[in-house]
Amino acid sequence: MADPQRAERDTRIAGFKVVGAMVALMWGLEVVDAIAGGSLDQYGIEPREEDGLTGIVAAPFLHAGFGHLIANTVPLVVMGLVIAFRGAMRVLAVTAIVGLVSGLGTWLVAPDFTLHIGASGVVFGYATYLISRGVFNRDGLELAVGLIVVLVWGTALLGGLRPEDGISWQGHLFGAIGGVVAARMLRRGRTPAPV
Repeated sequence: MADPQRAERDTRIAGFKVVGAMVALMWGLEVVDAIAGGSLDQYGIEPREEDGLTGIVAAPFLHAGFGHLIANTVPLVVMGLVIAFRGAMRVLAVTAIVGLVSGLGTWLVAPDFTLHIGASGVVFGYATYLISRGVFNRDGLELAVGLIVVLVWGTALLGGLRPEDGISWQGHLFGAIGGVVAARMLRRGRTPAPV
């Protein structure tokens, strides 16, 4: 007979491992990039360039130095672990939706001849996912978690949407939109569309 508590614990641990693997990949790539003189950064998002489309997948794992990486790692780990309480598939689904919306939005609207890298679009998406999922699920605990996210990171979230040289506010904005899209798409009780 299956133990539901053990199954729930295993689901969470699998989710935590996914977050850990993403962070390990980011740090590993930044070490390689530092040794290679920043040559990996070329695989970021280049707006409206066909080659820049690979950046939609690669950009969240590439950073402009260890300071940039540390700034993204802390909120990504904290919010990623909260999302991971629902398991590996939830973390993967939220990350995929946010990454796609953030990356495509940046590719479509960011200025020509710019390069966009970093996990901040995913961080913004994780934040808005956690803020909005309680609304879609009508869940008091999830609303409380969203309020904590607003209290801890709200100022940074709003500040990150302000256009500023060297900062991909487009990635932040579309990442935030992606988080709301993910919360809506992954809400509890969602009935599949008829075929």
